[in-house]
Amino acid sequence: MAAAAPPIPGKRRAWLLAVRPPTLPAAVAPVLAGAGIAAVDGDFEVGRFLLALIGAVFIQIVVNFANDLSDFRRGADTPDRLGPPRAVAQGWLSQREMTVGITLATAAALIVGIVLILIVGWPILIIGGASLIAAVTYTGGPLPYGYRGLGDPICFLFFGFVAVMGAGYVQIEELTWELAAASVPVGCLVTAILVINNLRDIDTDRSSDKRTLAVLIGERNTRIEHVVLTVGAFVSIAVFASVGLLPYYCFIAWLGLPPAMWLSREIVNGRSGTALNPMLKRTAQLHLLVGALIGLGGLLATL
Repeated sequence: MAAAAPPIPGKRRAWLLAVRPPTLPAAVAPVLAGAGIAAVDGDFEVGRFLLALIGAVFIQIVVNFANDLSDFRRGADTPDRLGPPRAVAQGWLSQREMTVGITLATAAALIVGIVLILIVGWPILIIGGASLIAAVTYTGGPLPYGYRGLGDPICFLFFGFVAVMGAGYVQIEELTWELAAASVPVGCLVTAILVINNLRDIDTDRSSDKRTLAVLIGERNTRIEHVVLTVGAFVSIAVFASVGLLPYYCFIAWLGLPPAMWLSREIVNGRSGTALNPMLKRTAQLHLLVGALIGLGGLLATL
């Protein structure tokens, strides 16, 4: 049975819901980690950090707006959807309004990118441009990779590796193995967010022919994937800190291990449907916590 329609919000509230604030930590965490680790090899530039943070948030908003519109057009947002309601599917915002929103958010990201290009150089064009393309084509365009089981690896690549490396490059204008090491736990946990989202929606995605990796590998293996990613984040921190690719101070990120273990237990024990919505939020919080603590570990190493 379809859930009762949520109350109709005003336009401001509708736009706020479409932004999906609980997802924004996915953009913040890699910037915190990348900037903090980069500080080990150079000065920490607050202005550059803030520009990278603003640009990353706008790219995440583009992702959210584009998913809202594209999933509606492809019929993936049905009345049986278990996640938070989408603005276009609910009729709160029209397709035209959302298209304008995507355009404005993209323009804002581009403006920040241009400023960074003037400060840092042309590599930011490649990093930012590729990230924007990945944001729009997750569920949009003729070949949306989110509908073909590629969402998880590309999420890891762009919201983990590319995002952390890009944030670090903005600071020190070079790419280092230390930044690559920091991107692994960040990438694991941001992908874990997507895994819970896809686990929750596995039945509705299957019925709408949205072939996420969860649909392709099944519920049991998706739960295992979440545990592997969560545990793998902390194992990677320990390994990279032990071999010198991350400062030993980054072990402070293990403060996130107890909530991570609790999350893994809940996922393994079979939480499903709307009961996964709180798990989604807590995984996003864990991602932000670990990203911030990795960045703090880098800053502490400079003292």
